Amino acid sequence: MSSSRVAARVQRIKTSPSSAAADRAAELRRQGRLIVNLAIGEPDFPTPAHIRRAAVDAMERGETRYTQTAGSLALRTAIAAKLREENGLAYEPKQVIVTCGAKHAIFNALAVTVEPDDEVLIPAPYWVSYPDIVLACEGKPVVLRCAEADGFKLTAQTLEAAITARTRWLILNSPNNPTGASYSADELRALADVLVRHPHVLILTDDIYEHIRFDDRGNPHIVAIEPSLSDRTIVVNGMSKTYAMTGWRIGYAAGPADLIAAMDTLQSQSTSCASSVSQAAALAALEGDQSSLAESLAIYRARRDRGLDLLNAVPGLSCRTPGGAFYLFVNCGGLIGKQTPGGKRIASDVDVVSYFLEAAGVVLVAGSAYGASPYFRMSIATSIEVIEEGCRKIAAAVKELS
Repeated sequence: MSSSRVAARVQRIKTSPSSAAADRAAELRRQGRLIVNLAIGEPDFPTPAHIRRAAVDAMERGETRYTQTAGSLALRTAIAAKLREENGLAYEPKQVIVTCGAKHAIFNALAVTVEPDDEVLIPAPYWVSYPDIVLACEGKPVVLRCAEADGFKLTAQTLEAAITARTRWLILNSPNNPTGASYSADELRALADVLVRHPHVLILTDDIYEHIRFDDRGNPHIVAIEPSLSDRTIVVNGMSKTYAMTGWRIGYAAGPADLIAAMDTLQSQSTSCASSVSQAAALAALEGDQSSLAESLAIYRARRDRGLDLLNAVPGLSCRTPGGAFYLFVNCGGLIGKQTPGGKRIASDVDVVSYFLEAAGVVLVAGSAYGASPYFRMSIATSIEVIEEGCRKIAAAVKELS
């Protein structure tokens, strides 16, 4: 028996770096520092009014009790309709489960399928939680490096070379957090051709940023492109990013009936159902006015373009134009080896973001948290004024380096 009271599976994992950055920003503000927080991945828009009203109406009707563990039939039906009409994916409501956020759906999907030392392929740069969720489920994260020259996207050749007899899952996130990389239909076709040859590999698609895509090419889905993959794919999505509903905690998964049933069983013994009031709000989001999507996308595009202009003008920094999501993934390799006014040598992207925090009061997240160095992630889910202030402070801090 271990001498520690904390289980080994929990000791394997670490606190989310983006959450840690947000906590550090809050701490510095309490100390009286003027802080520009460009770390948080959360829309700054209010939840649309008709969605908020739906929640109030649900409470007034007394819809404050448990739903089915998998979610209300009305919401699961609406999700199935959304997947069919928007994504070309055919699921029955019984193949859909509503979860307490998309992260919860990802965790449950891996928890019901991953055996000790099963390999989970994770293209990098990756969302910070993927490897730690795999570790918490006693699996082995296998990181696949995706070069900036390839648009930070997984190639068919890299995927083919990584698959082994122990490969259990491939996680595919498009548009990607942190890079904004968005796969085209042709790129997904190439990946699908590889996966067809390896029927033991399951696919998890994290589509949480699907409506924040700037290239006007729609949202191609690998299962719509290759329907034979349907029986081994779990589609994960949620309400947080599209509808500015982060605090409502509604995600969902759709997939093969046996895997969704297993997730339902696990959820019945952990969280039970998601909030009934939040589910009513999510139903209104899916079935109601969608005009806020185009409005928010236009705002994000303007923020992206302004941030790119400012950062690419800073010596030592460069940033590719992201195809989606609301982040800029900035190459800071030109700052490595420089010296701060205090005499410290900058040796890594962690040093870069630490310097910007201490010298300029700008909160960012180091690329190493996403499996890629030397980069940092800057969120554009904030006003252009805040983005301009943060970039101005970054540029001033860079000028002080020697």
